[in-house]
Amino acid sequence: MGTTPTNQVRVLYTAEATATGGRKGHGRTSDGRVDVDFSSPVEMGGDGGPGTNPEQLFATGFAACFQNAMMSVARRKNITGVDDSIVTARVGIGPIENRFGLTAELDIQLPSITDRAVAEELVSLADKRCPYTNAVRGNIDVAIKIVEPTV
Repeated sequence: MGTTPTNQVRVLYTAEATATGGRKGHGRTSDGRVDVDFSSPVEMGGDGGPGTNPEQLFATGFAACFQNAMMSVARRKNITGVDDSIVTARVGIGPIENRFGLTAELDIQLPSITDRAVAEELVSLADKRCPYTNAVRGNIDVAIKIVEPTV
């Protein structure tokens, strides 16, 4: 069931994780750094137990990856004021036609960048650089917005 990739990636690192029991099971990376129990959210008919779920893990990774892309772009363009940035990712899941689909929202806080044009350029370039936004582009709806810092 393989597909031919459209771009050849020169792989620098590969994360490996194994899941058992689906959304009510357990997940663990091969190095043991992530070792989690899964619980299905009440909103999806689950027990709402103490475990995490794939959407939380995806949102965490997406936020970190996008923020790192912004930091990388900022270094290359000599833009200062990104170190105190905050990226909040929300990943939604729900039915679409006869299957389930995802949505994503990224709220970007850039408290030290007061020039809106600079902030917008930074976010736009990070969107093009981030492996997560590149992976999902055209597959799921992603809303990226610059928001005022919360106090």
